Formats: sequence, C-alpha cells, structure tokens
Amino acid sequence: MRAAVLALFAAAWCGARAEVIDDVLRSLARGASFLERQHAHINLDGVVGFLMLQAELKEAVRTWPHSDPVSWAQRTTAVALVKRLDQSFDKAVAALQRNDPKYYREFEPLLSWSFWVVPREWSSTERSLVYRSTRTTECYDEQLSDKCLTLLLGTWKMNGTPCIVTKPCRDTMTRFDCPHYSLSHQLLYFMIGRMRGCTNLLKGDTRPSRANMTEHSYQKIFCSNMMKTNQDIMRQGLTEQTVDIFMENILICGLTGFSDFYKADWLRHILQLQDEEVGCFGRDESAVSQVIGDELLEQLQPHRRVKRREKILADGCSSHMTAVAVGALGGYLNFYLSEQDITKRPLS
Repeated sequence: MRAAVLALFAAAWCGARAEVIDDVLRSLARGASFLERQHAHINLDGVVGFLMLQAELKEAVRTWPHSDPVSWAQRTTAVALVKRLDQSFDKAVAALQRNDPKYYREFEPLLSWSFWVVPREWSSTERSLVYRSTRTTECYDEQLSDKCLTLLLGTWKMNGTPCIVTKPCRDTMTRFDCPHYSLSHQLLYFMIGRMRGCTNLLKGDTRPSRANMTEHSYQKIFCSNMMKTNQDIMRQGLTEQTVDIFMENILICGLTGFSDFYKADWLRHILQLQDEEVGCFGRDESAVSQVIGDELLEQLQPHRRVKRREKILADGCSSHMTAVAVGALGGYLNFYLSEQDITKRPLS
C-alpha cells in the first residue's frame, strides 16, 4: 500500500514538475525574443545576466533526463533556445564593444557563458548567520566595486596580473552589516574570484576574529542575510522598489549553490512579472518619453558613460531587471533537473 501511495505521489509530482518546466521554458523563450530585438541597446549587466542563463541552459541540456517523450521534447525546446541566444550574443557583445569600449575591455572576461560555472552541489542558508542589525544605507560604491573586480579579472591594465586583492577591496567585500545591493556585490566579488580561478582571496587578512573564515563562510553569511531580505520583502509584499533586489538575490545565491532560494512560490511571482507583449521584466510605459530624451542626450554627449546598474529601453523595459529575471529562471530550471533527490526539491 505504502509503495503504491509513493508511486502515485511521484507520478503526480513529475507531472507538476513538467508543467512548471514548460512555464519556465515559455518565459525564457519570450526573454530570448526580447534580447533578439534589443541586442544593440542592452547594457553590460543585461548581457551578463543572459550569459548566466546560457551557462545554466547548456548545463541543463547536458544533464537533461531522457526519461519520457515529454521530457525529451522539453530538452529539444531548450536546445533551440540555446541556439537562438548564441546568435544574439555575438550581436550584443559587438554592440557593447562599440558603445562603451573602455567598459567592455574591463569586463570582457565576464562576456562568455563559459566563465559562469553552474553549481553541481547544493547547500542551504542558516538563520543563525543573519546580522543582528544592518546599516540603513549601502556600503557599496560602484567605482570601488568596479576597481576591485578589474583587479580580480586582471583587466585593470593591459595584460594585468589577475587575482589582486587590495586592503580596501578586502575590507569592503568582507564587511558585515551591509544591506541590499552591497550584500549582492560582496557575494558577486567572491563568486567572480572563484570562477576566475583566484585561490585565496582572504590572504593577508590578519584579523583574529576572522582567523577561521573561508570564502565559503562569507558566501554563506551573505546569502543567509540575502535570504532574510527576500523573506522580509515577501512578507511586506513585492513592490516596484524591491522586486529587482529580490530577483538578484535568487540569481546569484542560486548560482553560488544555495538551493533554498529556489522556492516554488517565488518562482510563481517571477513568472507573473513578465510583460506578455514584449517579453521583458520591469516594463514601465510611462518611462518611454524619458528614454527618448536620454537617447537624445547620449547622441549629444557620445562619450558619456552608460550607467551600468540600470538602463530603461525605448519600449519601457528594464535591461537590468530582465537579465536578472531570466538568469534566476535559468537557475530554477537547472536546479529542477539536476537535483535528483525529491526530498530536497522546492515543493513549497
């Protein structure tokens, strides 16, 4: 009797999972259409988010279970999606190089799907690691963050040595009590360092209180606090102001290997945020006239640096939010396919 109940539960769960994967693939196909249309205008953050998605899709295709015709048909859909994205990337990266050559050169190593390593093992956050209190303002400075990343990547000068960690970078990137985007940039720093092959980002830290800290320790602390942020956001209700950081936390903590970010109800919220007409996320039609004005200003000041954090496109779409959303969805897809133990799947 128990075996029959378990078999029934497994069949129902597999059917539900197939429907969810269909929903994710449909959403990603609309996202790919958006990239195809906007490849010449999307900013560097936007391209990087789609490249994270591409890494996740390629891993998903590689490990896709050949269990039944439905699953195999879904894999065929994913393969077609990978090919579409590959074609768009060539055009998008060429546009980035043309529009902002200095910025392109500094972050060129990130502009390949093969840079982004998809997790094969999973861990979970811990409530006990949440800060007792956090700063009310960000401790993040975009210029310092960019400089620290170029030192890791080796792009701080032509043929620069990679994996350089200065004291200001280490102190900023290991600081506790930072909120929101500061947290996600701290995590991104460690994540990019690991993927670049930098083996000891903490060398030279002589603080006794940090003697036993490893890079994974910091990642776990950051993601535990990012989990608390997301739970608070959900409790208070998603708003236009909080949805971007909510999805960014899912994207980068998921890519770091924290599977408890892949909650089913969070996935439903992300899918509902997509604009059905143009396939993007964060669309604000009232911003269109403002965008046209900004584009005129860019034509008058062609060397003005394009702001990395955000770019609202001519159709009112958010370049950054769309890229973050599709990257997060790719993480969900890859996790659902790679995690074979049904007890660990995010069913609630």
